[in-house]
Amino acid sequence: MFDVTKKARSNHETLSRAGAAVVLGLLPFLTVGSFAQTHADSSFSGAGQKEAIVTTHASGTFEVKLNPQTDDKVGDPTVGRMSLDKEFHGDLEAASKGQMLTAMTDVKGSAGYVAIERVTGKLHGHSGTFALQHSGSMTRGAPQLTITVVPDSGTGELVGLAGKMTINIVDGKHFYDFEYTLAKSQ
Repeated sequence: MFDVTKKARSNHETLSRAGAAVVLGLLPFLTVGSFAQTHADSSFSGAGQKEAIVTTHASGTFEVKLNPQTDDKVGDPTVGRMSLDKEFHGDLEAASKGQMLTAMTDVKGSAGYVAIERVTGKLHGHSGTFALQHSGSMTRGAPQLTITVVPDSGTGELVGLAGKMTINIVDGKHFYDFEYTLAKSQ
């Protein structure tokens, strides 16, 4: 029985490492280039207080570390789990920690992942935290990636933050493009 457990653990660790390789391999293909223009939109609250919503563009670079997390007692071996650690630079000076789940398939070029990460730092000088939600898939080489701010997850000076982020990888370097709104009472 020990040999069976040891073999299952070895297979699970191999699949977890393979899952990490799949995600890292998918990242260049899961990028969606989007460059937003800054614009303003005003609306009025029911109390007569004017609230301005401004869409802003932030960009920069980041480093990411993915570490496979194994638990032989939970789940299917084709599903991998990884911890996620990032350092953002540029308009977003922050660090994040999160969890990622991956799914591998038998079809070359098809896989998927979901992730949640908590970002702590400064966005254009505004301090606070917020959460990002990832949903990525590749269907026989055709990528799709959505990264959005979890509604109402902003804290501190980032309360009211909403938006979406795109990732681009050029020559092994990670870049982010973040289009966001931050509600501010005037």
